Amino acid sequence: MTPSEALRAAADQFRAGRPAAAAALCQAVLRAVPDQPEALHLLGVAAAALGRLAAAERALSLAVAVRPDWAEAWGNLALLMRRGGRHAEAARLQDRAVRLAPGSAEARLNRGTTRLLLGEPARAEADFREAARLAPADPRPYHGLGVALRQQGRLAASLGAQRRALLLRPDHADAQRELGHAKRQAGDLPGAQEAYRRAARLAPRSGEAAGDLLAVSLALCDWRRYDVQVRCLKDCIDGDGGVVPPLLPLAVDTTAAQQDRAARRFYATLAGPAADPAPPLPARPAAPGGRLHVGYLSADFHDHATAHLTAELFELHDRSRFLVSAFSYGPDDGSAMRARLVRAFDRFHDIAGAGTGAVAALMAAEGVDILVDLKGWTRGARPDLLVRRLAPVQAAWLGYPGPSGCPHMDYLIGDGVVTPPSHQPHYRERLVLLPDAYQPNDRRRPAGDAVPDRAACGLPPAGFVFCCFNAAFKITPALFDAWMRLLARVPGSVLWLLAPHPEAAAALRREAAARGVDDGRLVFAPRLPLAGHLARYRLADLCLDTSPYTGHTTTSDALWMGAPVVTLLGETFASRVAASLLIAAGLPETVARSLPEYEETALALAREPDTLAAFRRRLEAARARSPLWDTPRFARHLEQAYRTMWDRHAAGLPPEPFAVPPLPP
Repeated sequence: MTPSEALRAAADQFRAGRPAAAAALCQAVLRAVPDQPEALHLLGVAAAALGRLAAAERALSLAVAVRPDWAEAWGNLALLMRRGGRHAEAARLQDRAVRLAPGSAEARLNRGTTRLLLGEPARAEADFREAARLAPADPRPYHGLGVALRQQGRLAASLGAQRRALLLRPDHADAQRELGHAKRQAGDLPGAQEAYRRAARLAPRSGEAAGDLLAVSLALCDWRRYDVQVRCLKDCIDGDGGVVPPLLPLAVDTTAAQQDRAARRFYATLAGPAADPAPPLPARPAAPGGRLHVGYLSADFHDHATAHLTAELFELHDRSRFLVSAFSYGPDDGSAMRARLVRAFDRFHDIAGAGTGAVAALMAAEGVDILVDLKGWTRGARPDLLVRRLAPVQAAWLGYPGPSGCPHMDYLIGDGVVTPPSHQPHYRERLVLLPDAYQPNDRRRPAGDAVPDRAACGLPPAGFVFCCFNAAFKITPALFDAWMRLLARVPGSVLWLLAPHPEAAAALRREAAARGVDDGRLVFAPRLPLAGHLARYRLADLCLDTSPYTGHTTTSDALWMGAPVVTLLGETFASRVAASLLIAAGLPETVARSLPEYEETALALAREPDTLAAFRRRLEAARARSPLWDTPRFARHLEQAYRTMWDRHAAGLPPEPFAVPPLPP
């Protein structure tokens, strides 16, 4: 067999799905004709198909060295770099492939995908548009274009692009999922649910599709298939059923081990491979005066719940020992809170739209010592940033109540209730335990002294008011059962809920009627600015917490306004936050250990107005003296945590769990 015949046979073997045979034939060709470019190229592609990435890189690198004008070879080498998470390198190689073959839709498509992974949706959009022009019958450019447009917030255009992709290929499961994402982001939850349902039918083994469907069903309070969907989610986590978005297990009855497993698999399968490997960090300039430079990374530096908790903390950091910077990739909403936050930091960097490489370069130039991520895997997060080593020490705090699964996150800041030492095996991060509660509070939040009118709030003139202003997706059927039993056992009472999506409100009314409760006893409170929202708590007799995803900022709001909260202490971070806050506020009596105890505690308080009034007086007094509201002391505890992290790093020691000793009040 001549080398040419062997090369043709190798190509046939590869097309037939036999990459090992193709690689063997290519090696035979190369023994006869060293540096034969087609043989090197096919050998590299076959080795990649076999998972032999180092061998594939060697072969493809030789192929482009021998034939530097070969766009396809440069493109395949770039895909190999991307597969290994080396996206910056991949983009440079794809630039070359596009220059060599400007009329190649494939080259444009591949570069657009890489630019998405680099956090550059505007540049990706340009590539996808050109790929669509070059290959108008290919659905892939329209799908990629839809993703790029959605990431820029251009939702109507994103929907149009995904519909074009589906017109070209109706069984495109990823396009259906993206259609669902865009509809959900636009507030069309029923439309998103239907798109996710189609995606799940097209990809029945996809944990992501099943997870999306469950998430939007929870937001709609659509529990018709709740048990089946939750069981499917757990099966995905416990078996080899695909990747589950890590935030979702926090909202249903899963264990700490399951949440850790889901997060690690998400990182290993989707997030980690989408990140360039963490390079050695360059030397950083020291902060002025030798201060420790702490950077806070978030999309929520505007009128947002996280900002309502943290604004005073940022203002109170000790500037003689710390330089404090913000790295904001969320919107500038022009609010008073945004302006306050800009003033609160020594440096405020708006990195919205900046690619991963640009953000990494900025943090290196700024000399950030400790980077504190405030988002985790919550909505609006930037996984391309989260999974990178952007600072010598990295810590997760506040925004995401669970394990990240990310090996670059050195620490997770919690407390002895939300993250007891026994939970360390379920975290890659080392647990840092603050005294009292891990959650800060802003003492400048409105006090809402004026009590609003009951009628104006839609409440009856008399009767006990049970209240829950948590997000609707946190309401579970078992919890709703308990709430309806409470309404039945407390005549004249009502349940006051924060108004969800109209479809969710209608679903809750149907669920109440199905349990024999007049649906008119459910009262929905419209969303209001913070001061007006907080003032409403003066009309709430008792707040009922959700479980297993408890109230976080919502619980602090209620306690700040003197409204007692009954919560159920669970076994995971998200299910223990309200308990942590209640204990720090000096009201441990309302922390239940079981659902029956939760129900009976709420019932007893509804029937014992004197006890309830005493609890309210205790909370009102707690503003002046409880640890939950001692923000200056909290700031010193957090700073001690940062100093301990840094001292270990500076001494060349690995991260280890530790507890911050309490300071005097």
